[in-house]
Amino acid sequence: MALKTFAHRCCGCAEVPLSSILTWLSVTTHSSAGASLIRYPLEKPVGGSAVSSVDVVVIDLVDSDGVAGLGFTYVIGGSGATVLAAAREQIAQHVLGRPSLPPQALWRTIAAGFGRTGLGPNLLALAAIDVAAWDVESRRRALPLGVAMGGTPRPVAVYGSGGFTASQSPEDAAGVAAAHAAAGLGAVKPRVRGARSDEALLSAVRDAVPPHVHVMADANEKCDLPRALWLAAAARERGVLFVEEPLPAGQLEGYRTLARSGGASVAAGEHLQGQAFHPFIAEHLLAVVQPDLAMAGGLTPALDLSRLCEMSGLSVSPHFLPGLFVHVAAASPAIVWLEQFPLLEPLFDGWPQLSPEGTMSPRDVPGHGLTMPQDIRRRLAI
Repeated sequence: MALKTFAHRCCGCAEVPLSSILTWLSVTTHSSAGASLIRYPLEKPVGGSAVSSVDVVVIDLVDSDGVAGLGFTYVIGGSGATVLAAAREQIAQHVLGRPSLPPQALWRTIAAGFGRTGLGPNLLALAAIDVAAWDVESRRRALPLGVAMGGTPRPVAVYGSGGFTASQSPEDAAGVAAAHAAAGLGAVKPRVRGARSDEALLSAVRDAVPPHVHVMADANEKCDLPRALWLAAAARERGVLFVEEPLPAGQLEGYRTLARSGGASVAAGEHLQGQAFHPFIAEHLLAVVQPDLAMAGGLTPALDLSRLCEMSGLSVSPHFLPGLFVHVAAASPAIVWLEQFPLLEPLFDGWPQLSPEGTMSPRDVPGHGLTMPQDIRRRLAI
C-alpha cells in the first residue's frame, strides 16, 4: 500500500488521501510549542556522582483547542544547550502546526528521524516533548496521566536514596538510613564503591533500620569486574536486596559474568538508551531495570520497558522523579519501587505526597499535575 493513500481495496472504494485520514483522526493541531533552558544550582553536591547543578529543558505545548501541557528533561553535570537545540529542531519539524498525534505515535514519528545522528541528545530532547504530549493528551481527556496511559492509580512503595554520598562514614550512612526508616520508607540505598569499607557501612545501615526495611546498595559504576564480583558476594551475605550499577553500563560481558556469579541481585538502566536495554532484559542480566526519564527518552519508552519487563518477570524501579513515574506505575505492575532522591522537585509545584506507610499515589487531577512557577523560570533562565 502506498504511504500517501489508504485504499479500501476489498470493497472497491476510491483511494483516500492520507491527509484526509489524519484530519479525520485528529482535528487538533499543536498551535504553540516552545522550549527553554534553565540551570538549577544545587546547595551542595549530591549523590554518588557529587552532582552540583542540573540543566533543565522545559517544553510548553498548547494545542489548537487551548489545552496546555508541560514537559521537561534534564542534563546532570553538563550543558543542556545541545539538548535545547535538538528539542527546538524536533518541535519545528514534527510538532508545531502538525496534527496532534497520540503521544506514542508522536514519539515514533520523531524518533524515526534519528537514524543519521543517533540517540544521545536527541533522545534527551524527545523526553521533554513526550512528557508534554502525554500531559496534553491526558488533560484533553480530563484524566490523570496514569489513567490516560491505560492504568489504575495505586500506591507504590518508595525507597530512600537521598542523603547518601560516596564518601560517608558508616555512622553517617546509618543516620541517614534511620531517618528514611522513621519516615516510613520500606528500603534505603546507601552508596558503596567495591571497597572493604563497604562491609562496615552495609552492616551499620542494616543495624540502623528495622528488620522489615530492605537495604539496597548503589555503586554508581565505580567498580571493575573483580571488585564488582566481591561486592555482589558481600552484599548477598548481608541480605542486600540488590546492588545498583556495580559496573559501567557499557560492560555487557561483565554483567553477564555477574549474573552467573551467584551474588546479590543486580539493578541498572539509568545510563542505557534504546536497544542497549534489550540484552539486559532478554538475558535476565538484571533483576531490577531502572529507566531514567531523560536517557530513556520520556514516558513512552519507560512504559514500553515496564511492559516488556512485566512479560519477562523482571522488576522496574525508575531512576529519580517518583511523583512522575507513579503514573507509569499505574499502567504497569512491574514497577515495584520508586526512588526518593529529591533533585528537580523544588522546581515544580504539584508533586504527590508520601504517605505515612512509605508509599506514593498519583494525585486525582488531569495530566501529571505539575507546574513550574514563573519566578523560577525567570530566575534560573539561561
